[in-house]
Order: sequence, then structure tokens, then C-alpha cells
Amino acid sequence: MSTIRFYHMADLHLDSPFKGLFGLPEQNLKKIRESTFEAFDKIIHKAVEEKPDFLLIVGDIYDGENRSLQAQRRFQTAMETLFHHNIPVILSYGNHDHLSGSWTRFALPSNVYELPAETSIVQLKIRGQQVNVYGFSYGERHVTTAMTDTYPVAQDTNTIHIGMLHGSEASDTTHAVYAPFKKEQLLDKNYHYWALGHIHKRQHLHQQPPIVYPGNIQSRHRKEQGVKGFYDVTLSQTEVNLTFVPTSAVVYNTVEVDCSDVLHANELLTKCEEALAKNRQEYGASVVELHLTNIDEQAASLFEHASVEAWLETIREAEEHIEPMCWVQKLTLDTTTATTYEPTVATDSVINLIEQWGIPEWKDVLKDLYQHAGGARFVEPLTEQDIEQLKINAQALLVDEIQRA
Repeated sequence: MSTIRFYHMADLHLDSPFKGLFGLPEQNLKKIRESTFEAFDKIIHKAVEEKPDFLLIVGDIYDGENRSLQAQRRFQTAMETLFHHNIPVILSYGNHDHLSGSWTRFALPSNVYELPAETSIVQLKIRGQQVNVYGFSYGERHVTTAMTDTYPVAQDTNTIHIGMLHGSEASDTTHAVYAPFKKEQLLDKNYHYWALGHIHKRQHLHQQPPIVYPGNIQSRHRKEQGVKGFYDVTLSQTEVNLTFVPTSAVVYNTVEVDCSDVLHANELLTKCEEALAKNRQEYGASVVELHLTNIDEQAASLFEHASVEAWLETIREAEEHIEPMCWVQKLTLDTTTATTYEPTVATDSVINLIEQWGIPEWKDVLKDLYQHAGGARFVEPLTEQDIEQLKINAQALLVDEIQRA
């Protein structure tokens, strides 16, 4: 039985703006801005070294429909490299880089098969084995109707059949629901592998045949935590082997620091430095949220005369010249174990008002930030989790300021 090998990747988001990053040293900002390109370069270098039979890229190659000139040039150069090594690439465009966008066009080399807006077939012959790959590109940004009916049912039992689909499992609303499908609809096509894209988290919706999201190749903000990458797939008509290959140039992560028995400031700073050093050793360059836990009364007293912002700046200064970079984006305290403060009439009235706010009220309060022409594209949309954290932070700040008065 003939076996083929291919790389399955999706959601490259080349030239992502990287939302929610402020105050970074220039060298760290440059590292993060380049991270999607660096992650993609790792894939190309590995392909050149190991010579898979082909690559599948399942949507959202570019972060925006305008496809920046720099991103297109870097991608075109990579495709030329693969062309010189006789490695085919089959790609589709997704909701971020749909075909109706406006951009300066580059010609890709002949090893690259760009799927059109209509579901189509790409046929390859690999060491005598016929391989059919089916898929489509987004003709416009919003493809909200199911596309599964446009995929043919596999008939030829001597052929390996692979489906490419940038879309959402119908019940998954964690992302915008585009090209929705049900797992049973994919299984009905009798394909040997379904290469999915759009969801930025690795998921196996079905084992045999595999229905797989590889996630994106590089995290773009704090909500996309952990190591990212792609799948190296070995496939025949009866067997499959998937190997996850990490590509993250910068890893987003949450680092917890146990504050038990901490009495002095230098003890807390040492614990933070040790935790960050461990994270650096495991993940390399990273952007982290530092979460302080087990805050008893004596540990809480360390924040009576120095704000969380002052602590954050002090921790950042200690990490500034250590390589690889470990940028502490945020410092949070586990308020469930922190000392509770005695409420007052003033704090109670304001806190009660804040508790009654929903997303519309918070959006109204933050409208100047979210409507700012230059900065709005760098700010993440508000979620329910963000609202809860804003409430906690606002209440803590209010109590702190009143007690200082």
C-alpha cells in the first residue's frame, strides 16, 4: 500500500498587528512583530531538509484582506524556494485573506495550486499513488453557509482522498462561525483525511479517518496560549501517523508564582525571577502573564505601599536584558486568597454600580479607546472574561486609592 507524507498547516496570519502590546523595548517588539514570519520560515526550512511530498495550507495565510506587500513578498519567496526543491503546495484563502480583498498581486510559481472560490479538485501522482485534494477559497469575507454539499463523495478506492476546509464545526461558537459543518457530514464523504483551518487551537474531531485542526503556527495575543505549530502527516488508505511540529517563535503563557511564606519584597522578586527563568528555559522567547497565588496577609501587605503597576515595572526591569526575551505583559493577584478590606459607604456604592454594568456599559466607558482611528485595530474585542477581570481590577484600584487618601 502506497504511503504519502505531507505537512498540514493553517492560519499563518503573516504580518499580524499583534494586539494589546504596549510599552515593550524596541528589540522585544521587533521580535514579536517578526514572529509569524519566523514561525513560517521554520516550516520552509524543515520542508527543504525533509522533502515531504506536498504542503497543505488551509486558509488565512495573511492577516488582512489587503495582504501587506511585505507579507506577500516573504510568502512568494518561500514558494520559490519550495519550487526549486520540487515540493508542491496546495493552498486556500480564508475569511481574513478572501479573494475579494484589494492587494498588489504577486505571481506564485507553478508548484503552488491556489484553490478558487468554487470547490475544486487538485490531482497529484506521488510514486504511482493517485492523490485527490478537494477544497475552496473564500470568495468573500463572510461565508456563513455550509459548503459540505459542494464536496464530492469519494468513489475511487485506489485513490487517497483529502479534504481541505477552513471553517467551524457547527456547534463551536468560540470563533466566528464560517462555512459551518457537522462531523457526520465530513465522514459521509469517505475521505482519508480532513485538513481543517480557522480554529486557532489544535483539535482532533475524529481519529479514523482524521479530522484535524492544527491550530495556528504562531500565537497572536495573550488568549492564544501555549506552543503552536503544524502536523507532519504520513498517510495511506488504511493507516495514518500525525506528528506535531512546534513552530512558535514567541510563546504566550501564564506563569504562576506561589507567594506562600513571602515576607519581604526581595523574596517575592526572587520567586518571580525563578519562575520566569524556568519558563524561559522551557519555552524560549515568551510573553507571559504573571499570576501571584496563595497571597496571605503578610504577602498582601507588600502591595499596600507599592502598586501592582510599580511591581510590574520592577519585574520588567530585572528581565530586560536577559535572552531569550521574557516580556511580562501583565501581573495579576489571586484575589480569592488576598486579604479582604473593610468596605466603606463610598466603596460599596461605586462597586455596586460597577457590578450592574454589562458589556454595553463597559463599551461606552471605553469607547474613546475602541473608536480611536490609530489604535483600535490593536485592541482585542471585549469578552465576558475581560469584563470580569476589569471589574476585579477596578474594585482593587478603588479600594487602594481610597485607603491611601
